[in-house]
Amino acid sequence: MIKSLIINPGSTSTKLGVFEDENLVSEETLRHTTEEIAQFDKIVDQIDFRKEMILEFLKNNGIDVSTFDVIVGRGGLLKPIPSGTYTVTDKLVEDLKNAVGGEHASNLGGILAKEIADGIGKPSFIVDPVVVDELEDVARISGVPELPRTSVFHALNQKAVAKRYAKEVGKNYEDLNLIVVHMGGGVSVGAHSGGRVIDVFNALSGDGAFSPERSGAVPPASLVKMCFSGKYTEAEVMKKLIGNGGYNAYLGTNNAQEVYRRSLEDEEANLIFKAFSYQVSKDIGAQAAVLKGKVDQIILTGGIAHGEQVTNDIKERVEFIAPVTIYPGEDELLALAQGALRVLSGEEEAKEY
Repeated sequence: MIKSLIINPGSTSTKLGVFEDENLVSEETLRHTTEEIAQFDKIVDQIDFRKEMILEFLKNNGIDVSTFDVIVGRGGLLKPIPSGTYTVTDKLVEDLKNAVGGEHASNLGGILAKEIADGIGKPSFIVDPVVVDELEDVARISGVPELPRTSVFHALNQKAVAKRYAKEVGKNYEDLNLIVVHMGGGVSVGAHSGGRVIDVFNALSGDGAFSPERSGAVPPASLVKMCFSGKYTEAEVMKKLIGNGGYNAYLGTNNAQEVYRRSLEDEEANLIFKAFSYQVSKDIGAQAAVLKGKVDQIILTGGIAHGEQVTNDIKERVEFIAPVTIYPGEDELLALAQGALRVLSGEEEAKEY
């Protein structure tokens, strides 16, 4: 039996999971107030604060930190890397601390994992961070050489549900052609082939369908005019695209369930609700073309996949391509634990950053 501690830092919380093999023994979300976070100038300055909270939680719950075989952290904004489970090295920590890919709370995951693991002489890993990049060269071309398409997506959950589906049907993930759709605060639609995500709509900075908080792709010429109109700062335009886009922009909420409830009574809300499924379906069709129509399964996942009306709308548009499987939610703690298990059981080799 392998006992693991899983650490998934968010902007105002730190999710913890204690696993014995794939069995969740204990789960906790440590909340951090705005005032607590505000005392730190940079995200990396929160390391000691969060580490102390984690160790205090373990102590108060009678969990001896020395009994863990491995500590696993959520991967952060590193340089682009292939999918896999990575040993947390000094170089990896250095890049997380220097925010080479940008400031984000997930950058703390690998750092916290290594600090706690080093203290008990055990290994530390990260698994499938959002910067996983397995794109085909042709998928990087955008039309403007200075603006290549990039891979930033829900790699952890996409890979986990793809491998889950493969296991359930008794096939190797590497032998399947899958289209995986993650629908949460952001949306990513990926084409999986040969065990790689060869094309994906960037979930953060602007391709594909809009989401509850993000604009997705917008008309570029109109965006340029907005940027140079003098009405908005750079930060304000970025907020329109990431944070205040999508459902937030049209309906003033990022709550997909609320949007559905309003869609039953309000014509505008109904239009926006249907437009979401419409745009996601278009992205699925595009990835079907990437896979030359040879699609074994379409998988819908993420929090919005709990919504039966959304998934039914998408299925109605895309089931002609391939059957649809739905794995609602995102079990990131389990996905991180499974990544470490694959290495410690000898199923995979740990990669080095």
